Amino acid sequence: MRANLLFLILCSVALSALAQLLLKLGMSNPHIQQAVERGSSLTALWAAASNSKVIAGLSLYALGAVLWLLVLAKSDLSFAYPFVGLGFIMTMAFGVWVLHEPIGVSRSVGAALVVIGVYLVSRS
Repeated sequence: MRANLLFLILCSVALSALAQLLLKLGMSNPHIQQAVERGSSLTALWAAASNSKVIAGLSLYALGAVLWLLVLAKSDLSFAYPFVGLGFIMTMAFGVWVLHEPIGVSRSVGAALVVIGVYLVSRS
């Protein structure tokens, strides 16, 4: 596998994981939470759409999607797509490290299996 293709794949996946973190941080804003709890969909939507972390998260998703298009232009889908699984691992790691979310043994084992699967695909 060419190093620049792997770099594009990992950047795209990392941007998506970071986008998830920013979206979570943005949606945890008390103003948005209050609107969601009140059931006010339009107020919650407007609060989310005007939140800088939500906007940054969506922007990172867009950038990640552009990189992913480059990946798809240069590789087989059946090769590239399993790397998306690493995004689940990165997102979980951000949840643990930044948001202090707990993970149990079963989630840790599942994450290890995903990493093993991605490794096996990358060797093909």
